Amino acid sequence: MRRGLKITLVSVTGAALTLSASACGGKKADSGDDGDGKKTVKVGLAFDIGGRGDQSFNDSAAAGLDKAKKDLNVQTEEISAKPDEPDADKESRLRLMANKGYQMIIGVGFAYTNAVVKVAKDFPNTKFLVVDADQCKVSGPNVLGACFAEAQGSYLVGAAAALKSKTGTIGFIGGVNVPLIQRFQAGYDAGAKKAKPGIKILPAKYLTQPPNFDGFKNPALGTEAAKGQLDAGADVIYHAAGGAGIGVIKTVAGAGKWAIGVDSDQYNLPAVADAKEKILTSMIKRVDLAVFDFVEGVGKGSFQSGTKQYDLKNDGVGYSVSGGKVDDVKAKLDELKAQIVAGEIQVPTKP
Repeated sequence: MRRGLKITLVSVTGAALTLSASACGGKKADSGDDGDGKKTVKVGLAFDIGGRGDQSFNDSAAAGLDKAKKDLNVQTEEISAKPDEPDADKESRLRLMANKGYQMIIGVGFAYTNAVVKVAKDFPNTKFLVVDADQCKVSGPNVLGACFAEAQGSYLVGAAAALKSKTGTIGFIGGVNVPLIQRFQAGYDAGAKKAKPGIKILPAKYLTQPPNFDGFKNPALGTEAAKGQLDAGADVIYHAAGGAGIGVIKTVAGAGKWAIGVDSDQYNLPAVADAKEKILTSMIKRVDLAVFDFVEGVGKGSFQSGTKQYDLKNDGVGYSVSGGKVDDVKAKLDELKAQIVAGEIQVPTKP
């Protein structure tokens, strides 16, 4: 995509999209006129718990929004979620942006699914994206759900963990015990067993149970869980715990063992700069790609409702090689990736 390209919104039928879409109750949304007669394309993004700066899932979404702002010349707004908030708060947040004339609105995280689907019905001229659509299901002609094959990417880092372990014992720490995070665990366990059938995988540790979502944002919880798995003999630990995973990485690295990051390439994160040499790899989840694809697609008039899957086949998930820590096992990991893409390996999605 060339820099400086300003997108012009069109509908999927090719006709010009009216930017002053009617809002709920018959009111008209802000027209988005930038003062010189041109219509400003506006994109609103509502973060999951932790928001921008979580060094993980939300930051990946933020990277996609930043790229859209830079490459597509759109105006953006961000709003963060509150811990343990009801769905009504999410709806209010989305309606606020829709009423302000944001032609594209993004809800980051599976918890936004119901709110997005409900609000989208009242704003038919606004396009909505929910990242990590719950159970990969959405409804509505103006709603897109981005889904990720987390289990596939986790399979590869699980194989890396088993191949690099010297004690023969590895661990997994999940943020909150929900089906989404269980997919990370399922893939990780399966990949480790495939690469080294005799590997010992400690019982998975989940930091919190819903409706308590502190397991995605409290590093102290990650620290304590990591200590427990280290004491049990693990020398490679994979976390899928969002901001709480920073505590996992620092604790594991401090013990001289291998940590595996999640969502973004955590080797490059400032928050764990002092631990980076003990980050074996990260399971990459291209939330940034989903966000950018959505904005670009609406701008080009190629938006399609329903769901879009990001997996190993389209590089929507994968593993990082920063630091060269998995160079010696990369050939094996890529062989496993090819087998998954070809359908020769079916990766489980439940532990």
